[in-house]
Amino acid sequence: MLVDGYTYAHEHTTIDLSSLKKTEDTNLNLFDETVEEYKKLYDKGVRNVIDVTVRGMKRNPDYVRRVAEASGMNILQSTGWYQDKFLPDYIETKSVSELADMMIKDIREGLDDTDIKASLIGEIGTSKNEMTSRERKVFEAAVIAHKETGVPITTHTTLGTFGKEQVHFFKSQNMDLSRVVIGHVDLTGDIDYVLDLLKEGVYVEFDTVGKENYMPDMTRVEMLKRIESEGYDDKVFLSMDITRRSHLKANGGLGYSYLLDTFVPLMKENGISERFIEKMLKDNPNTFYS
Repeated sequence: MLVDGYTYAHEHTTIDLSSLKKTEDTNLNLFDETVEEYKKLYDKGVRNVIDVTVRGMKRNPDYVRRVAEASGMNILQSTGWYQDKFLPDYIETKSVSELADMMIKDIREGLDDTDIKASLIGEIGTSKNEMTSRERKVFEAAVIAHKETGVPITTHTTLGTFGKEQVHFFKSQNMDLSRVVIGHVDLTGDIDYVLDLLKEGVYVEFDTVGKENYMPDMTRVEMLKRIESEGYDDKVFLSMDITRRSHLKANGGLGYSYLLDTFVPLMKENGISERFIEKMLKDNPNTFYS
């Protein structure tokens, strides 16, 4: 459950993608630096971080718990698997029901032999412009685990692609779409695409704020203005998806506070209401994770 305060809806307290990315920068395991940044977020009113680090990303639930204890942050942890490049070999050999049982165990008993129970499923992912057969198994298992436990599902779309197809899949499985959030939609740069998702009843995340090498923040602002004017302000979350050592303030990166210190003022300067900002940071996550 969330506690009263702002929520960063899609983050990785620790994550290691270096086996594939071939750079130690993608091994984010800087405990002291992360605690320091989370403390600064706490001072700015953030109380919750949704940690979407799943199997295949070297999740470390005890590490995350220690960060939470040291910083005061309420961190929700997750279960599931990421996109195809990071899927373990056993995805091929295990059945969908076996994969679902693994997630259900994470939710009901605890992650990786701890007593830390997963509060959500995901980020479960699709590849660029496709859902591979292995990814489909994960999605099918996630639906089973969701229906068994009631915890919500959050997804990864590679560069924002295949979101509509994810929604179509969930509809085909008779999912309650209000229990699903489609991730990284800001990377599409296509507001009509995002509005089509919202019209289906899912939540969406503008969760790569500050990553202007992918998409200018002003494009994100213009998209959010349209969402507010179209009346879908109840269905959006914000986050930064920090995954690299170089993203941290101590290493010359933007740092987690950029969202509040820079992006929020940018939204206000460009006509996005304080009410919508409050909804994205507080009310909407509270509703989804209740």
